[in-house]
Amino acid sequence: MRELGFVKSVVALEGAEALDPVVKRVRSIVNTVVRPRAVRDVLHGVPVGHVVHPALVLVPIGSWIGSAILDVVPGSEKASRVLVGAGVATVLPSVVTGLTDWSGLHERQQRVGLVHAAANAAATGLYAVSFIQRSRGKHGSGRMFGLAGLAFVGLSGYLGGHLAYRQGAGVSPADTRAAGGPAETPLPGAAEQ
Repeated sequence: MRELGFVKSVVALEGAEALDPVVKRVRSIVNTVVRPRAVRDVLHGVPVGHVVHPALVLVPIGSWIGSAILDVVPGSEKASRVLVGAGVATVLPSVVTGLTDWSGLHERQQRVGLVHAAANAAATGLYAVSFIQRSRGKHGSGRMFGLAGLAFVGLSGYLGGHLAYRQGAGVSPADTRAAGGPAETPLPGAAEQ
């Protein structure tokens, strides 16, 4: 079976050198802010044995999907609003762990990751507006902003899948600690700075 046409556009992101100035700036900020080795290790998931970002995104995404389901159930406006708010409130740990992981990726992966992050930011912004509208009693527009946010969540999820499964981002063929190698490694991206 042949790949769908839009896959070529996603693959083209890998070589989109126009994104490099933003990639370098964001990577520099992340590597400056998330500096202590112990903090980086926790954010990378070293204590639990693998990255934690995929697990943390379950809370906002699950909340937002649940909200979309409740939006078609009469009388569940309050519950739907609570789920939208819970999703927005729980985004920050996902962002921090995702950016920390992203900062150590190859530049081709970072380009896709930057667009992944932008889609997540758009989704979060749309859901924040959705929450505000719902809190004002404007449930119709709140649902519309939520659906638009969910579309960006879907795009972001696709890009995250591309990063993990097509590009192998965050996948190590051999864990150096398990092989008796050093636990301390240089900060990701440090050589490029």
